[in-house]
Amino acid sequence: MQISFLIVTKNRPEDLAFTLKKLKSLMDLSIHEVLVFIDGCSKTEVIINDFDWVKWTVSKKSISASPARNSLYKKAKGQIFIGLDDDAHPISEAFIKSIEDDFRTNANLGIIAFQEIRGLYKSDNEALSLAKYTEPYYTNDFIGCGFAIKKEAYDASRGFPVWIDIYGEEPALALEVIDLGYQIVYNSNIIVNHRVDIVKRKLQGKNYFRFEHQLKNTIRLYLVYYKSPLIKIAKLLLHNFKKYALKDFKYFKAFVYVCFSTLLKLPTILKYRRPVKVSTLQIIKKLKGLNYSG
Repeated sequence: MQISFLIVTKNRPEDLAFTLKKLKSLMDLSIHEVLVFIDGCSKTEVIINDFDWVKWTVSKKSISASPARNSLYKKAKGQIFIGLDDDAHPISEAFIKSIEDDFRTNANLGIIAFQEIRGLYKSDNEALSLAKYTEPYYTNDFIGCGFAIKKEAYDASRGFPVWIDIYGEEPALALEVIDLGYQIVYNSNIIVNHRVDIVKRKLQGKNYFRFEHQLKNTIRLYLVYYKSPLIKIAKLLLHNFKKYALKDFKYFKAFVYVCFSTLLKLPTILKYRRPVKVSTLQIIKKLKGLNYSG
């Protein structure tokens, strides 16, 4: 079965090189392909010649994660697309076969959400020792650092949204896939190690960049996909104002910026508006959410 591995990368050439070496060890290049989008990062271009089996797309200007994915996925030829972050690699046994088996046995399956193990470890076995196994279950989301989507389902959707930059593109695509009648399954037996430095991230403390982009893109998601989005947006703003903006001036500035920028860009956002069925929103409410790693 033809499979396409798809990675968007920026400013992490060492991490990307590590991931590509891992992928080559488990792939059959006669039926599998790897596509990488370099999102405005000249220092990553240096490693292109080291991986001549990779299909590279280079953007001299950064266009951000979701638009880059939208562009890259149009070029993939596989029946299954496997999305990875540049600092995430497969560590479970029979990784490819497990994905193929899931899609083969469930014709209605659109997306497989993988188990993510975060952290830096001496070996894949050490990372695997931290895995938490559950029975597969239907869910309403997936994580961008490790998932698989059937090409048929992806092509039927509008793909990763170009109206989102980063943080929030997965829920948007998940909504479209479920609205099309496909299912999303979390399979804890399919595992990736997301090589983030957890200690360093905790020391960094508050993430103002993430807060701003998640708030902005959640508002956009409601505007695009919900028939009556205003109550959802009001509740979202009130929650974030009380929990963050009211207690921290930098959060407050980001909150105000999001509110005004959303109003200014409202005509552009509404061009992408395509509300999903009410039944889809009801399905999503009933589905079990993902247990994200820390």
